[in-house]
Amino acid sequence: MFISVFDIFKLGIGPSSSHTMGPMVAAQRFLDSLRQDEKIPGAGALAGLTVTLHGSLAWTGKGHHTDRAVMLGLLGETPEHLDPDAADGLVATLAKRRQIEAQGLPPIAFDPDTDLVFDFGRPLRLHANALTFRALDAAGNPYMTETYYSVGGGFVQTESEITAPHPSIGDEKRAMGYPHPFGSADEMLEMGQKSGLTIAQMKRENEEAHIAATGAGDLDARIDHLIAAMMAVVDRGFAQEGILPGGLKVKRRAKALHDELTATRYSNRNAPHVINDWISAYAMAVNEENAAGGRVVTAPTNGAAGTVPAVLRYLRDHFPEVDAAGERDFILTSAAVGGLIKANASISGAEVGCQGEVGSASAMAAAGLCAALGGTNAQIENAAEIALEHHLGMTCDPAAGLVQVPCIERNAMGAIKAVSAASLALRSDGAHFMPLDNCIRVMLQTGQHMDARYKETSQGGIAVNLPEC
Repeated sequence: MFISVFDIFKLGIGPSSSHTMGPMVAAQRFLDSLRQDEKIPGAGALAGLTVTLHGSLAWTGKGHHTDRAVMLGLLGETPEHLDPDAADGLVATLAKRRQIEAQGLPPIAFDPDTDLVFDFGRPLRLHANALTFRALDAAGNPYMTETYYSVGGGFVQTESEITAPHPSIGDEKRAMGYPHPFGSADEMLEMGQKSGLTIAQMKRENEEAHIAATGAGDLDARIDHLIAAMMAVVDRGFAQEGILPGGLKVKRRAKALHDELTATRYSNRNAPHVINDWISAYAMAVNEENAAGGRVVTAPTNGAAGTVPAVLRYLRDHFPEVDAAGERDFILTSAAVGGLIKANASISGAEVGCQGEVGSASAMAAAGLCAALGGTNAQIENAAEIALEHHLGMTCDPAAGLVQVPCIERNAMGAIKAVSAASLALRSDGAHFMPLDNCIRVMLQTGQHMDARYKETSQGGIAVNLPEC
């Protein structure tokens, strides 16, 4: 599977890419499967529908709005186009009507109170995030059944898709005619050395080949749209106050921090430690919007949506010499690293913990910043490795299943680590002990050995060690 810039970065809805966006996409896919069944029109075979949430989707489904996401998907909504302000009304209408009226299908009975089931048993074997759709005939017998796995970042796969043999990324790209078909960081560096191109230039040529094959639109315009969306989330976060939903009574802090930083006494924007405050403010603004169910850019997940935009905003606000082309190089390079991590390990908190979410985002941001500031390919690979290495073992343990504590601050720390990693790499010649490929492999192995209680189920760590008052 070719992992495009626009697979790694995509417009979505909070609070979770795997628990909110993925289930919404799965619901749409199931309806599409029903539409493609030639037996349905006029046959009266389709009468009802049930949905079962398994594993992590059950344990933290309420906090991540998984149940709402399924309902919205069944109503025809998509993460990219859903109006967050309209969501409550749509869900209330379905709860009252207890019937799905999807285009091209007969009315389908669906009562959210009884037909949406939380299965708190053992997760299904292929992935911790799974949901099963069952279409029923008039007698209540299964008519069509499909299980979808939400594998992180809004990506959804069926069992046949997840178990199908896949060629290596390099082999697949060669077969499809991509000019620089790297499937590992080592291949990426080798191809860069042979071609004399930067990582951003190689990624650009691959994306342009993909666009030529698919007619996906102008590359720079689409990247600029992503960047504008990221910056808009930061700005929205700086304009909001109040308490985040969910019951933890977490107070939004980004606006107050931004207001204090823009006060006269902070006129030196690059003073020691103040830079860290700015980076934190950028990241927290995004993740507070995500926690509130607002529109964000998955980067590479919603739980880690603040880290890359924070470092990009830091670049924009504090390095005026970097132009739009430099920002595009940031995005292209970040996506190249994110694609390697997704292909060779995981970006799913339910699969490998938060090292796969904020850790991946930090590595992506470090690589992007290093590239935008003129780093060599070796320095960029080093920056990504430093950032990822120092997130290894990080658990995913959201309090009350909400993407708030410790997720919001973790994005801020991930962004700060990314900037530090890029700076360290830029001050070296790129030679280092641990290759990025090995670090990615260690991250996957660590996640495989991690207890399930620390992988987004909210059954361990910070999630069960809350204040008692």
